This record gives sequence, C-alpha cells and structure tokens, in this order.
Amino acid sequence: MNVPQNKNRLTSGLAGGLVATLGRILISIFVPVVTFLVLWQVFLFLRDSQAPQLVIVLVAIVWGVGGVAILYVVSNWLVEQLPVEWSKRLQPFVFIGPAVAIMGWYLAVPVIRTLILSFKDDISVTWVGFDNYVFAFTNDIMLAAFRNNLLWMVVGTTFSVGLGLLIAVLADRSKFEPVYKAIIFMPMAISFVGAGVIWKFVYTYKGEGVGIQEIGLLNAVVLALGGQSQPWLNIPPWNNLFLIVIMVWLQTGFAMVVISSAIKGIPLELLEAARIDGATEIQAFFRITVPYIKGTLITVTTTIVIFSLKLFDIVRVMTGGNNDTNVIANEFYLQRFTYGNTGRASAIAIVLLLAVIPIIINNHREFNRERRAF
Repeated sequence: MNVPQNKNRLTSGLAGGLVATLGRILISIFVPVVTFLVLWQVFLFLRDSQAPQLVIVLVAIVWGVGGVAILYVVSNWLVEQLPVEWSKRLQPFVFIGPAVAIMGWYLAVPVIRTLILSFKDDISVTWVGFDNYVFAFTNDIMLAAFRNNLLWMVVGTTFSVGLGLLIAVLADRSKFEPVYKAIIFMPMAISFVGAGVIWKFVYTYKGEGVGIQEIGLLNAVVLALGGQSQPWLNIPPWNNLFLIVIMVWLQTGFAMVVISSAIKGIPLELLEAARIDGATEIQAFFRITVPYIKGTLITVTTTIVIFSLKLFDIVRVMTGGNNDTNVIANEFYLQRFTYGNTGRASAIAIVLLLAVIPIIINNHREFNRERRAF
C-alpha cells in the first residue's frame, strides 16, 4: 500500500529538485545578463551624449555601481516573495550565481573551445584526431620542455618553500622581524617581466676581446675574484638552474608571509610544554610546528607548483626558450603566435591544464580534511 505513495513522493521530489535547479540557473544568469544589457545601453547613451566629460564620468560611476546594486536588491526582493522553502533554496544564488555564471562563461567555455581546436589542424579547419597530442608527447622539443618544467617544479618549489619556512621561523624570533620580512617580500611587488629584466642584467655576458667590459653583476664578481666571465644563460643544464634562482627570489617572500601567519597561530602552551618535557628546538620544530602548519605548507607548495607548471614570463624575457631552457607555456606561445599552429597550441594548453588539475584536486581534498579536523 505504501509503494505508490513512496513513488509519488520520489517523483515529486525529483520534480521539485529539477525545478529548483532550473530556478537557480535562471537566477544565476538573470543578474549578469540584465546588468550587461543595462550597462551597454547606458554606455551607448553616454557615448553619444554631448554633456561635459565630468558629468559623464559621474553618471557612469553612479549608474554603474548603483544600477547593479539596485538590480541585486530587486532580485533578492522577488525571491523573498516566494514560499519560505523556495526562498531558502534560491536566495543564495542571487548573490553567488552571477559570479559562478560569469566564471563559467570566461573559464569553462574557453576550455571547451580549446579542446575542440586541439583536434583540428593548424588553421582549425580539418579534423586531425589525436595528431596534435601525439606531437605534444613525442616531439623532442616538447619532451625537453616537460623535463625543464619538472626541474622547475621540484627544485624551485623545494627551495622556495624551504627558504620561506626557514626565514619565517628565524624572523619570528627577531625584534627586527618587520624589516626582514619587508625586504624579503619586496620582490613580490615586481612583475615577472620586471624581475626577468633585472636578472638579465645580473647574468649579462659581453664576451672576450679588447676594450670589452663586463656589465653583468655576476661576471663582475667573478672577474673581481680572479675568475673568467661566463655566458651563464648559454650553458645547459646550468642555465635552467640560474633561471630557477629568479623564481626562488620571487616566491620565497610569498611562502614566508603565509607560513609565518600559520606559525603565529600555534598555541604557545604547546611549545612551552614541549620544552619543559625536554624537547630541543629542532624536535619541537619537526614534531609540533611542522605538523601544526601542515595544511598551510601544502597550500603554499601546491600554489608554487602550479606557478612552476605554467611559468612563462621569466623564460620568455631571459632566453626566449633557447639553449635548452624551453618550458611548456613558452612552447604554447611559440606554436600559436610565432608558428601560427592553432591545433598544436591548443593541445599543449589542454595538456598543461590536465597537469594542473590533479594538484588542484589534491589541494581541495587537503583543505576539506583540515576543515573537518577543526
């Protein structure tokens, strides 16, 4: 006797869930679409207006910010007029939905388009199947790029996180902590292109000959010590390590600041109890400090690993990928904008995306595990 009732409940539950999902999607799309249309019409009006420039700017700011705010208020009011159950289901999506919809449009759609292009030829006309992926995993240049990215990922990440952790611990015990941290964090304020230009002057090599004077900082130091100047960026595989130094210089400050914040969150009672029990500073570090900030260390590590996988600016500015310093992102740039091969470039982009996804998933799992632990 209860079977028909259970089936009816299941059917109504599925129908309600489907309607709720459609409602969330519509609400998520409604706000950004209406916002775009309204702002576009205002833009056309202001563009053709003969009003003074200052008035146009003020109207654009007031209408742009105020119009979007009013749109959210109206959308929220409409949802609140629904029954309480539906209001609870849909109201969060009034505010979260537009951001998700916009991210989907600017992230998901390009990924799908790139995936489709990766199965076509260089001018995106003829389907070539997996030929572009075969190139990505068998071509000697691509294999060298994979090897170099692995080197960046292992060596660069290890030194960045290791030095960041070491400096965070040592600086935390100094009264000049703000000064030390400010100096070490300062490179983060420089763009990657700017850092590449700075370090290119460090590694500059003028060559040998009458009247030639080295202007590179490193060669100047070597000559002052009685050595011989070297073309540092032309000596594989050491040139890759010289480039990785730039990454460490940039990322150590980031790692230091984040890790230092986590260390300051360790209860002092734990460290004092360990010292009372006879633990040395090294034992307290490895058995209390490191386990306590494990989640932060994983987050910092995965962030720098992702950076090393998609690295482009430093290599492009310093060497252009020559002398066996090529990386995946630089090869993507060359295939697309130098050789004009859209298919191969799209395949390389998808391969790079697939390499990053497992790291992001692992980071997400660790974050959820840490959150459940607390």
